[in-house]
Amino acid sequence: MPRTSAVSPTHRLVPSPAGRTHLVEQGDGPLVLLLHGFPESWYAWRHQLPALAAAGYRAVAVDVRGYGRSSRPAAVDAYRMLELVEDNVAVVEALGERSAVVIGHDWGASIAATSALVRPELFRAVGLLSVPYTPPGGPRPGEVFARMGGDEEFYVSYFQEPGRAEAEIEPDVRGWLAGFYAALSAGTMPEAGAPDPHFVGRGGKLRDRFPVGLPPDWLDEADLDAYAGEFERTGMTGALNRYRNMDRDWQDLAGFADAPVTQPSLFIGGSLDASTTWLADAIEAYPTTLPGLTASHILDGCGHFLQQERPGETNRLLIEWLADLR
Repeated sequence: MPRTSAVSPTHRLVPSPAGRTHLVEQGDGPLVLLLHGFPESWYAWRHQLPALAAAGYRAVAVDVRGYGRSSRPAAVDAYRMLELVEDNVAVVEALGERSAVVIGHDWGASIAATSALVRPELFRAVGLLSVPYTPPGGPRPGEVFARMGGDEEFYVSYFQEPGRAEAEIEPDVRGWLAGFYAALSAGTMPEAGAPDPHFVGRGGKLRDRFPVGLPPDWLDEADLDAYAGEFERTGMTGALNRYRNMDRDWQDLAGFADAPVTQPSLFIGGSLDASTTWLADAIEAYPTTLPGLTASHILDGCGHFLQQERPGETNRLLIEWLADLR
């Protein structure tokens, strides 16, 4: 497959175990695979693609299975972690490469870490944004999430029931996404002491606690159109099915319980991001769980969507880390 120049991104469809993976490619050089989180798409890396290409890398952002123009299998268990790892393997092979650096944000960070864990010969380094690495094992996730929140319900449990979150989101995808992005972004997230948007009150909906009419600085109308347009076309089930496989992942990865990721690694988190702060113990455990860690950064005053909230700073940190790998 011919490579692209650093001038403009190219959209492609490549074969994958589920059928196809849609990717956006820019630049020439060592392959850097970029994996987005929920509820996003390849578009979450729009600021990184040209920067990485200009720095001498072949930057490839995918639509994860269930999103955008990638395949959306009907079966819930088609979205288990090991299936997503195989999609990444198929992308690397379809691009004619023998190895890749894999970088992920949010769920993409977990997919990236698992890809590096189970296919270390292919994924030679791993970058994690927002969500720290926690080795497989421990208690069954569904039981842990069910105990969180007391009288309230943790959002993961809320998402795990098929159809429930879809019924909330799909009648107003654009409005729901705008509120969700604002709830987790610096400058628009609820103040300390306000009801936590990660939890659902009894008989309520997740969006009850979202800010209204306060778009984050990083999200303009065109960005929101890009995200909402895809989910209005595809629905939300493919994206939400990732949450519905966490207990299956726990079983599938039992053979990797407590296993470290040993390749060179990077972590970037936001100081205001619950995904980072709630897992502070996981970050402290990095000498054991990520013994190949070469750089770790917490961006002060930054929320969850850090590569969009702080694109310049994120690009600089990624390029510096990648340069050290070379």
